[in-house]
Amino acid sequence: MKRAAIVTGASGGIGAAIAQRLLQQGMAVWSLSRRAPAFTHADLHHVSVDLLDRAALAETLRTLTAEHAMTTLVHNAGAIRSAMLPKVDLSDLDALAQLHLGCAVQLLQATLPAMQASGQGRVVLLSSRAALGLASRTVYSATKAGMLGMARTWALELASQGITVNVVAPGPIAETEMFEAVVPKGSDKATALAQAIPVGRLGSPADVARAVTFFTDPDASFVTGQVLYVCGGSSVGSLTI
Repeated sequence: MKRAAIVTGASGGIGAAIAQRLLQQGMAVWSLSRRAPAFTHADLHHVSVDLLDRAALAETLRTLTAEHAMTTLVHNAGAIRSAMLPKVDLSDLDALAQLHLGCAVQLLQATLPAMQASGQGRVVLLSSRAALGLASRTVYSATKAGMLGMARTWALELASQGITVNVVAPGPIAETEMFEAVVPKGSDKATALAQAIPVGRLGSPADVARAVTFFTDPDASFVTGQVLYVCGGSSVGSLTI
């Protein structure tokens, strides 16, 4: 049987790149998002669900895991909802806590029995370089940072069962709706940002997908509880004198 994976937010950008790479590696992939991916594949299956709706997600996962043994989980779906501190809306905090954290708990609780039964599982959470702090990102940074502690805790709890849990934290990634809504493609802002990154360019969805599929590889069994920043060096920082 093919290894089966869930990828949230695979309708485009980073999620689509991850799904395509997993498919190339011979896996069957279930995309969970409101919109269907823009590409097709014989082993790609889309399930339409609003990940902010806890009850709808629970019902979707009950049906899906009853029919398929999911042993790879990639939680990629995310949203920003930027605001400077005086304008932070607590309803945004509630929403992103569900999307980034609560949703991850639901996903792993649902897929865990199949992973335990197979003696092997791979879990990757998509956080962000913004977990280290970024102006106007109170709710985004807080919930993306929460993923790091959650993943490390799960890594400790599940390591003896052959299940690894790791985090990929992208920096500025072009060719995604979320990024280009803030930094328009081809703009002076995009050029300046690329120049400020130590490697001298913006990232691509393929850069992130390569990191994710390193962690999902069956042979990556001795790597767990780790955070990999795919950010061109922007998480290290630089000082120009």
